[in-house]
Amino acid sequence: MFNHQLTAFVCVADCGSFNKAAERLYVSPPSVMKQINSLEHHLGLKLFDRTNQGIRLTAAGQVIYRHARYLFDYSAKAIEEAKQQELAAETTFCIGSSLLNPCKPFMDLWYQVNQEFPGYRLHIVPFEDNHQGILAEIAALGEKYDFLIAACDSVFWLDLCNFQKLGDCRLCCGVAREHRLARKDSLTVEDLFGETIMMVKEGDSGSVDAVRREIQLHPEIQIEDTAQFYDIEVFNRCAQTQNVMLTLECWRDVHPGLITLPVKWDYRVPYGILYAKHPAKEILKFLSLVKQLHIIS
Repeated sequence: MFNHQLTAFVCVADCGSFNKAAERLYVSPPSVMKQINSLEHHLGLKLFDRTNQGIRLTAAGQVIYRHARYLFDYSAKAIEEAKQQELAAETTFCIGSSLLNPCKPFMDLWYQVNQEFPGYRLHIVPFEDNHQGILAEIAALGEKYDFLIAACDSVFWLDLCNFQKLGDCRLCCGVAREHRLARKDSLTVEDLFGETIMMVKEGDSGSVDAVRREIQLHPEIQIEDTAQFYDIEVFNRCAQTQNVMLTLECWRDVHPGLITLPVKWDYRVPYGILYAKHPAKEILKFLSLVKQLHIIS
């Protein structure tokens, strides 16, 4: 990490001789002297007094020697720290977590299989559910994150990553706490007559599109398209407009002003682990163990 001339300089100072330094460095004495001469020329300083009795550091040479020793020690510490960080990076799983895609379900899985990964740690990486930036977050799998866990049948998402299904999450309806439907335990499609229901645009989610087709059979229900991907602003709009929103059972605690109600239909979204298109072997090992857990259960 430093100039080889500086290494030769410190070695000569420690040995007190060009010949002894040459032996230690496995080079010829003229080569050592050439490096010292070049260093003195480069610095514009005389570093050694050369006498018939040997060599000794000049006042300037003593200063350079003291700081060179500090640089060597600092460099060794930096290299050791870098090695430790590299080792930590190789034994750390980074888990993305957001309001709509929390990492807790992943943690529940991890603590069932973590004995198979001695020395491994988890690092939680927070991100925002921004409908304009979510695709960049999904594309970061394999770099910024090793895993995300989410309900997903998005064509756009699954074009950017792999998905291992763990189960399903029911599609429900969310309403403001003061909405006329909020006191019901569950809903039918007929309960939605006269309402406007918010849902993502058509063409990305097969399960949402299926709900849309059923709703379109009933002209008494209006559909309002949201952004292609939900973020907290969709929940806020539901609370503010008194519209109904198509939501997921697993999002029931996202917005404190909304109530999540099951609907008497059987529409579900696959739920599972998102990971990179070209995962490392440790990622595949974890996924295999999780798959075995679900087969056993």
